[in-house]
Amino acid sequence: MGSPELSEEAAHALLHGVLDAGITLLDTAPSYGQSEERIGRALQGRRHEFVLSTKCGYGVPGVEDWTGPCITQGIEQALRRLRTDFIDVVHFHSCPVEVLERPGVVDALQAAVQRGQVRVAAYSGDNEALAWALRSGAFGSVQLSLNLFDQRALDTALPLARERGIGVIAKRPLGNAPWRFPQRPGAHDIATYWDRMHALGLDPQGLDWNEFALRFTAFTPGVVSCIVGTTRLEHLQHNLRALEQGPLPEPLVHSIRDAFHRQGAAWDGLI
Repeated sequence: MGSPELSEEAAHALLHGVLDAGITLLDTAPSYGQSEERIGRALQGRRHEFVLSTKCGYGVPGVEDWTGPCITQGIEQALRRLRTDFIDVVHFHSCPVEVLERPGVVDALQAAVQRGQVRVAAYSGDNEALAWALRSGAFGSVQLSLNLFDQRALDTALPLARERGIGVIAKRPLGNAPWRFPQRPGAHDIATYWDRMHALGLDPQGLDWNEFALRFTAFTPGVVSCIVGTTRLEHLQHNLRALEQGPLPEPLVHSIRDAFHRQGAAWDGLI
């Protein structure tokens, strides 16, 4: 939604197309360009139709990042941008453990829940910080990297989330689609997944790679939802048709998991 290449009219049409298609979770952040403002302008009359998720911890003018005042003012800023009285889920945006342990930071988010500005305090991130968040008792939901090339959370975070009744949203379900590139790309995150894709040697067995990746992530037990960014309604509809096919065949899922355990057991989640 925040892409400068997307016109205001196209963003408006896409957002309404998302809701008309039956999608009920919108995820954004203050660092995603004009995303929060556009969601607020386009959908203020349809606020009751979707779960709204955003992030906080940075980007408040004149306030130090990752402090209590930054959390409090950042949520107030998001409420204004999104043109709403409350936000369903607010995530800390991928901060490390030392930030989570900083006095006043977690308290500020929980205070916003108590005031009714936020319904669920959440954490977005991976690895050690994600484990801290899951064990802390401070968060009701998490957002984590999970895809064909990033399966660490399946053996670590998801079992803990299930045990503690914490919701899970999967980010990067397509793994940045590294199959698009015949040669190793320059961007670090895509290059990392490109390397992993070639190391794993997965076989989609005739499926389109997008469908192969999306069905693997979306139907992983314990995943409540997954977020896929797009600027085109036809891509969104393609993803929905893929999901209508249901989970991947169980033997194919086992082969994906076996390949990761052989080659990627030491790989961290990509933040």
